[in-house]
Amino acid sequence: MLGQLPVTTDKNVLIDSSNADDAGVYRITDDIAVVMTTDFFTPVVDDPYWYGAIAAANALSDIYAMGGRPLTALNVAMFPDKAEFFPLLKKIMQGGIDKMAEAGVSIIGGHTVKDNEPKFGFSVMGLIHPDRILDNTKARPGDALILTKKIGTGVISTGVKAGRCSEAVVKEFMISMATLNKRAGEIMLETGVSTATDITGFGLIGHLYEVLSASGCRARLYASRVPVFSGAEDLAETGIVPLGTRDNMKSFDGYIEWSRGVTEVDRILMNDAQTSGGFVIFVPGERKDALVAALRKEGVLAAHIGDVMDKATDGKLIYVDR
Repeated sequence: MLGQLPVTTDKNVLIDSSNADDAGVYRITDDIAVVMTTDFFTPVVDDPYWYGAIAAANALSDIYAMGGRPLTALNVAMFPDKAEFFPLLKKIMQGGIDKMAEAGVSIIGGHTVKDNEPKFGFSVMGLIHPDRILDNTKARPGDALILTKKIGTGVISTGVKAGRCSEAVVKEFMISMATLNKRAGEIMLETGVSTATDITGFGLIGHLYEVLSASGCRARLYASRVPVFSGAEDLAETGIVPLGTRDNMKSFDGYIEWSRGVTEVDRILMNDAQTSGGFVIFVPGERKDALVAALRKEGVLAAHIGDVMDKATDGKLIYVDR
């Protein structure tokens, strides 16, 4: 869809959609640029309050991943024109309001449209220095790959809809999705990293591909090091897999070389379409231990899941070992 957009000619547009970055960036002065994004989706959990909170955390994540500081947000809501739905909408919006307040972001307006299926999210604007943008072109050979949240939300969400998940599993994945990536973003800036991306609809593999292709690098990924949610492997084993995940598997498979030890479940989970996932942070190898220690000190998951190598010569951008 974004391929239909015209080529940007404004010299102050620093980041547009051409490299599939997490957000767009527009320069205002030599020292100030605005970073902008929007994201909304259908319910991924049954609880309306948590749905709103997750939608807010998800939208904010793009700003943090670029190295920016979010300031304001606009509500984006589509909902049924039925009186019985209005109390649920109020709870959804309250979840978003509370999460934006936690992030220190002001909601200054928005827009609603009548729709039979609820959809909710935000457009977010933040600030960033034009010389400190963590865009998709900045990964370098020797970078370590650090993941900050477990993966498997797509599979778990599908399992919830099928009535296949325990209360403990649901609680863990809801808390993870609603957790802001704010502190992880602050720590990576303090440490000094090459770049970062948040893991959302294209899954771990897809978002890695976007950065590696834009940066002209390849990476080795270790499936056994990738943390996954409790129950996700069992669900994937029994075929509880969302359509978006299967689409990712088809879309990106040509860029991946899988070792013999990698299982079909591994392939599913690393392609799993995430909602409000964590970051993959590309950090120079010599700073890896400092970053991991700082993240873990703040209670942020920090798993070293792979490393960036030099340019690919065979079209394969990701080599996956067990």
